[in-house]
Amino acid sequence: MHKISEASLHNGSNSWIVQYQEYIAEFVYGAIDGSVTTFAVVAGSEGAHFDLGVVLILGIANLLADGFSMSVGSYLSAKSEKEQYEKHKRIEYWEVDNLPEVEKDEIREIYRAKGFEGEILEKIVEVITENKDRWVDIMMKEELEMMEPSKPPLLSGLITFISFVLVGAIPLLSYVIAFITGNKDATHLFMMSSIFTAISFLVIGLLKAKVNHTSIWKGIFETLLLGGIAAGISYGVGIFLRQFIG
Repeated sequence: MHKISEASLHNGSNSWIVQYQEYIAEFVYGAIDGSVTTFAVVAGSEGAHFDLGVVLILGIANLLADGFSMSVGSYLSAKSEKEQYEKHKRIEYWEVDNLPEVEKDEIREIYRAKGFEGEILEKIVEVITENKDRWVDIMMKEELEMMEPSKPPLLSGLITFISFVLVGAIPLLSYVIAFITGNKDATHLFMMSSIFTAISFLVIGLLKAKVNHTSIWKGIFETLLLGGIAAGISYGVGIFLRQFIG
């Protein structure tokens, strides 16, 4: 009885992840890109020894421009996926209307491959093909291996933009606070930005692991590694270019 209760609690704690998994995944990947790219800009600016104002200008411009670009890409990808599904669905309806015997044979072959035969197989074909919508739905799933997209394209793009901007703003937080308070000492700003960003990476990595059903430590490590490499490259480029431009 105690074990059942524990299982129920565990399932309950993860039910919201299962229910909103696609949207959480959209949020996670938008957040990863936002935090990594913005922190890379901050690191590159630090390597080049840019002033506080320049860091904010570059960071905010990159945050909004890249966030919009990524959200448009997410919207167009989701829209294309939905359009592809609808196109193939229309084709299947046409084939059911105009080539019913051919389509019945395809249903028969699909379920024969699953191990059904004889009267049971014919009964399955009869039940499926007596309803056109059910017939097309089976053909979409079994023959074309296509599932109807559940995410509205506009919402997909919006979630990506919001996550990109919200989490992507974290590396700039220390610089924004310094600007508002009038603190001109930028000595520790990059260190604070690194700490804030690392914390955001930990949270994102945790969510990523939950969504992908992988090891929590693996999710956190991959996210930290990705951000660290991007920041290191950007920081190095900033130092290198400063020798020629500065």
